[in-house]
Amino acid sequence: MALPKRKISKTRGAKKRTHKKISLVSLNKCKHCGRMKKPHAVCPYCGYYNGKQIIEIKEKKKEGKSKS
Repeated sequence: MALPKRKISKTRGAKKRTHKKISLVSLNKCKHCGRMKKPHAVCPYCGYYNGKQIIEIKEKKKEGKSKS
């Protein structure tokens, strides 16, 4: 099995790992409903993309139990 010929210094190892980081997800405002969504994707709240309705979103009903 192959082995490294020399020890890799801490600085050199850290330089290799500089690109292995998690980046923040970029978000844009939906032009139709104004909520935040991923760019170049259908809005998960209203279903619009590029000014056209692509998918129909069903509204969630809030069912509250009455205490009578």
